[in-house]
Amino acid sequence: MLIDDLHALFGPEGQLAQHLPGYAPREAQQALSSAIQETLEARGVLVAEAGTGTGKTWAYLVPAFLSGEKVLVSTGTRTLQDQLFHRDIPRLREALALPVRVALLKGRSNYVCHYHLERLEQDERGLKSRDEAVQLRQIRQFTQVSNTGDKAELPAVPETADIWNRVTSTRENCLGQECPFVKDCFLLKARRQAQEADVVVVNHALFMADLALREEGIPDLLPETGLVVFDEAHQLPDTATRFLGQSVSLHQLLDLARSAEAAGLAHAREVVRWSELCQALESATREFRLVSAPVGQMPGGRAPFDQIPEPEAFDQALDRLAQALDVLTESLATQEERHPDLAAAMRTGRTLRARLSQWAQPARGVPEPADEAAVRWIEHGLHSVRLMRAPLSVARIFSGFRRPEQAWVLTSATLSVRGNFSHFQHQLGLQSARTESWASPFDYPAQGLLYVPRTLPWPSDPGFTDAFARALLPLVDACAGGVLVLCTTLRAVDRVADQLLRGLLASDRPVMRQGEASRGVLLERFRAAGNAILVGSTSFWEGIDVPGDALTLVAIDKLPFAPPDDPVLEARLNVCRAEGGNPFMEYQLPQAALLLKQGAGRLIRSEQDWGVLMVGDGRLVDKPYGRLLWQGLPPFARTRDAAVALDFLASPPVQAGGGVLPGLTAS
Repeated sequence: MLIDDLHALFGPEGQLAQHLPGYAPREAQQALSSAIQETLEARGVLVAEAGTGTGKTWAYLVPAFLSGEKVLVSTGTRTLQDQLFHRDIPRLREALALPVRVALLKGRSNYVCHYHLERLEQDERGLKSRDEAVQLRQIRQFTQVSNTGDKAELPAVPETADIWNRVTSTRENCLGQECPFVKDCFLLKARRQAQEADVVVVNHALFMADLALREEGIPDLLPETGLVVFDEAHQLPDTATRFLGQSVSLHQLLDLARSAEAAGLAHAREVVRWSELCQALESATREFRLVSAPVGQMPGGRAPFDQIPEPEAFDQALDRLAQALDVLTESLATQEERHPDLAAAMRTGRTLRARLSQWAQPARGVPEPADEAAVRWIEHGLHSVRLMRAPLSVARIFSGFRRPEQAWVLTSATLSVRGNFSHFQHQLGLQSARTESWASPFDYPAQGLLYVPRTLPWPSDPGFTDAFARALLPLVDACAGGVLVLCTTLRAVDRVADQLLRGLLASDRPVMRQGEASRGVLLERFRAAGNAILVGSTSFWEGIDVPGDALTLVAIDKLPFAPPDDPVLEARLNVCRAEGGNPFMEYQLPQAALLLKQGAGRLIRSEQDWGVLMVGDGRLVDKPYGRLLWQGLPPFARTRDAAVALDFLASPPVQAGGGVLPGLTAS
């Protein structure tokens, strides 16, 4: 397709303007779409930062639809994935009058498994409560009328409900072609539709899971495509690290013991002493939990491999656990042909055993191979113990995943630090990619105000959080709309929420905090209330789109530097330091800049939005590196004067005709 034709389509007389209500031509949107078209023709890689309001979705979907290529679109979350499939793509397909076949594909844990559903229905001890009995009936009724079996289409049962783990399959316990319900399998139907579609919509988690399986030599799950578009691409480094790593939880081992005993007693009772072997695995698992208990007293409840307390006792307990798992898995292997449940338990045992072995290698004091360097740690919580392993770098694996003659487009509103993409490119091994950046069309100096209080103590001060909450209260009182408070720790979430509740005793405004309900439920309540206060941590810094007066004040307590006890971060900083680099400037500061920009991006979501962004951390202004951070934010007007911020909230500038208010400095 010619670039001129693309411009005409996006122009004031084009098909989009004619068929999409509220559509307005945007120069940056056209430029982004043209860059994507050029990347597709060149079979190259484009890293494209496009500010909020650019219209990234149409910019990549139009050339994708018109390309004649098979296209894979990967999104940051399942929510955005559903929005693309159910809302955005149908609207564009109708506007362009194109017979584009589109498929939605998610990970297997999203699809009800007929076999495991029937097993749970027949298991008298399988349900944990009366609520689960009701949920089980609802899931059964759902499968009888659903075409997809996608749990997102059954809102009556929360997506986080534990029962979903028992009515969906894993790669290990899936019976494949031996399943009696293979002809009705929702997952296989979804995969067949993906193979036949022109555009397949997935999420980063599924993309990375497929990448991880290829690393293990397992055939591709995703179809081959000529173009891959990564929306919300800033999430890719963390998602890749998570999925290219491995974990073993004690919960998984106990589940294996229970399922193996049930399968063995049902289908090979006289051959093996199943109860004895499974009880041995349970005992070894519980002993390992006791031996590793000192980790729970360490910062964050975790310890790197080389800092585990009493390492000799720990290693011995791990060996006993591995031996018990070996004995059970070998016994399952001798009987796997008797029944698919025995074969599934055997596959699960082998997978867990391989992960245990990989976690234990190399032994203490032996350096990691340079090209396979990974960090290992253990997490010991109140209800779980996990052995974790993650690669120090995902660059080689991720960049090597691109097929020859395949175009890649990675786009987001936050990929660069003041226009420099090197940090993001280095993380993913895309140093040779084309990079482009387009600013948001919003009038930030008129629509928003950045307020950094002068009087707060440094964030390291024990009284900082209380002081931050006190400084925030007058702004909350002056703000008629909704308030989003973003904290860097869960402890601060509770402290700030408690302080706001005490300060607003005479008010009937709802104050909500992370953890009271699921993220989705809290956001629904927040939007519906119109003047609520929502206090959240990490998961609320991005992916929140609340336009209008339902959100007119965003407050951030501290600069979002990653916690120093993160084992992956600590290992990466050590490598950077050992190679003569500056970990703070090369890693910590760029990471904080990108996350700060994400948090700030919650405030202005449309041309009519307005409000105040309060950042309680004086380092943003008073430290030399602070300039790198605030210059990466949208170009809000700026002040350190509380009275100016209060006046701004009292007189909405957009509704008053716009323009920078007197006494403010446009950044």
